Amino acid sequence: MLEAGMVVTLDRHSYRLDAPLAGSAYGLVWRADTLPVGRQVALKFVNRAQMDQAAPSQRQRWTDGATDEAAFLRQLAPWDARHLVRLLDSGSHAGLPALALELLEGDVGAWVARRRAAGQAADVAQAFDWIGQVNQALAKVHQYGRRHLDLKPSNLLLSDGGAIVKLADFGTSRALADHAPHVYAGTPNWQAPEQLFGTGPAATHADPAIYVTSAATDYFALGALLYYLVSGGAMLAFCRLAAQAHRDGQGGDALPPTLGADEADRFAQCCEQGLGTRASGEAALALLRALLARDPAARPRHALAIGRMLAAVRAADAVSWSLA
Repeated sequence: MLEAGMVVTLDRHSYRLDAPLAGSAYGLVWRADTLPVGRQVALKFVNRAQMDQAAPSQRQRWTDGATDEAAFLRQLAPWDARHLVRLLDSGSHAGLPALALELLEGDVGAWVARRRAAGQAADVAQAFDWIGQVNQALAKVHQYGRRHLDLKPSNLLLSDGGAIVKLADFGTSRALADHAPHVYAGTPNWQAPEQLFGTGPAATHADPAIYVTSAATDYFALGALLYYLVSGGAMLAFCRLAAQAHRDGQGGDALPPTLGADEADRFAQCCEQGLGTRASGEAALALLRALLARDPAARPRHALAIGRMLAAVRAADAVSWSLA
């Protein structure tokens, strides 16, 4: 059991646990001090208490996920870390993988929640800046031959007072070259249809390896994130209902469109108000529709295409300023 004051030794350094930062069914993150006296880090552990309750095959996937995450981060060059969380150390604790990561300033989900609680409107310009940075992060992940498969607000960490956003948590990532169906992984509320329902209604499959994903799966999650940020924290109805259908073992055939007409109107209005012109709202809506296409083949093919669409949004915004 992890406790404040406990000393954990990894390959390069020892660390004294300070306080828990975050937790999920799969992992626990603690703030810790490098010993003897040094920088603070985020120590990430496998959630043993939850893993011990899982089936043996699932336990192995959790361990493999942590090992794969460390291996992915370890291969990154120093200049790749601008929008990807940095690995500082790794090793094992109590027989399970453990990682020491750079300690950042919180996550995007908490940032949005604080603004919403304070009654503040969404910062649309900030939203598009962050989406551009996340697109760069995904480009780097894909460049290294992986797909992330768990893009969500809590996996986007902030630094430099919120100016920089970094993608974290690569435990569910998979190789891009692996086109075979795989078992379910990720977080339902932020996932593409193919990641939730696989090759058919999950309840009709005896084999759990039915989910066929690709880089385009990450782009759907990027679209869900874009809507969430621009709307000030609202979740797409499709994502909310799809998550419930997945939990209930149902298929996705009866679900609403990935972007409802009222949601499209709300998004465009938020962009027009936040960026200044109807043209900017139209360009932003075109991007959102492309990202949220139900068919993965209809989504943008790569980060460069998304970058061009983001540039079109910025260009429309720039025109509004030149005419002011």
